[in-house]
Formats: sequence, structure tokens, C-alpha cells
Amino acid sequence: MSIKLVVLDIDGTIAGKSNQINPAVVETIQRVQSQGIQVALATGRMFSSALRFHRAIQSTLPLISYNGALTKHPHTGLVLREKPLPKAIALGILSHFEQPALAPHLEVHCYHDDQLHVRQITPETHIYMDRSGAIAQASGDLSTIINLGSTTKMLAISRNAPLMAQLMTELGQKLQGQNVHFTQSTEIYFEVTHAEATKGLAVQHLAEEVLGISPKEILAIGDNFNDLEMLQYAGVGVAMGNAPPEVQARADWVTGDVEEDGVSLALTKFCLGTTPAIPLG
Repeated sequence: MSIKLVVLDIDGTIAGKSNQINPAVVETIQRVQSQGIQVALATGRMFSSALRFHRAIQSTLPLISYNGALTKHPHTGLVLREKPLPKAIALGILSHFEQPALAPHLEVHCYHDDQLHVRQITPETHIYMDRSGAIAQASGDLSTIINLGSTTKMLAISRNAPLMAQLMTELGQKLQGQNVHFTQSTEIYFEVTHAEATKGLAVQHLAEEVLGISPKEILAIGDNFNDLEMLQYAGVGVAMGNAPPEVQARADWVTGDVEEDGVSLALTKFCLGTTPAIPLG
């Protein structure tokens, strides 16, 4: 069955170190669109942070942001799907992050109404703002933001990757079976959303309920653990060459590194009907 929908992650997939989409990748995406294949973005980024990439590829589809917590159409402002964190769970996670043994090692972000809130602006905050284009609000006690309701996502950042793995284990056990989902888009990010806020479920909603497209007609491309659900949902799931081995092992095909325009290779193979110049796994 031919591909009718392509879903692309942003960071590590279409945007590498430059934080831009290489012109060759944009050109390949446009060739795919000219064949009548629709292209959507699914990202862990904030909606506002992802907009420039949506414009760059001239997508006409809704934008999936916050790892699937918010699907919104940039052209109309229509919210098609929204899955905020339950308030009690968000407050409990914040309390865990703020334990004396953890708090000095974590940069905690709280997202409300597409606005980034932090306790205070730190060098780590500036790194994040430079990459995302977001402007953080120093809000002090983040529980006041959570108590407003509709927390879209929470994020803990630490350069201590083993600590991030420890958080995954601890909170996974503590909140097993509750209405929450944990994932990572990089080894230094620990991301928290509603249990139904995954890229897989968001892509399923967009494809089946909005566009009337079946999983077999979807190509999804991503590079990290937060992409796994959509890679497994899609008829063809492609992992980037820079993806962790565990992600590559669960994909249908592995393409080149983001810095080698791996997305172009995959689109050429699966959508444009020609063989990539470099055979990959």
C-alpha cells in the first residue's frame, strides 16, 4: 500500500546541530508533497517553538507538539486534541523533583498555556531558550502554575544522564498504572505528560479521525525514545542513524544520521520510489 501521510520528528530528525532544516531536506519534503503525500510534524517541543519548522516545510496539517499532549492547527488556531496532566499527579511529581537530594541537580520546566515556567533563570534555562526560541518566565514556586490547571507537560533537565535513568525507574515504579507517561527525547531530558499524550496516540488521532488514513499508509521518522510509539504505530517506522540502539532495533528501517540528511534518504526510498544512493540497515 502506498504512503499517504509522513510524520516527522524535529530535533535529531529534520534539525541537527544547526537547529535548522537543511535545504536538501526541505527540497525532498516538497517533492514528497508534490506527489500528493501529506507531511505532518510530531515533536516534544512547545507548539510555539515548533511553528517555524511547520512553516519551513509548508505543512498544511495540524501540528503535534508536547510529545502528543497538544494537537493544534497553526493556520486556524483550532485545537483538535489536548491531554493535560492531572493536577494531583503533576503536584506529586513536582514534590519528587524538589526533594533536597534531587533539587540541586535538576532544572524543572512547567508548561502552561504554551508558556514555559521555571523556578529561576539559570545557565541551563538559557541553553534551552537558545535552542527552542522560547522565553522562560521565572515563576518561583511552580506549584502555583500547576494549580492553575491544564499543565501540558513537565520537564526535568540534568547533565547527569544516570540520574535521569534513575528518575525513570523511581517514578515509573511509584506511579505505575496512573494517568501519566514518562519518556526521553534526549538522555538529559526526563519528560512527563498525560498517559494518553504520546506521539503514537496523537498520530493515530490525526490519521484515523481527522484524515481518514490507515496505519499502513503512514511513514513515521524519529530519533529517540519519545518517538517509539509513533514508529510502532505507523506502517513504516524509520529510525535515524543517530538514534539510540534500542530505538533502531524497534524500527522497520534505519536511515542516515541527521547531519547526513537521513530523512531525505528515507523519503526517497519509501515515498519517491527510488533507491537511496547509500544502502542502509
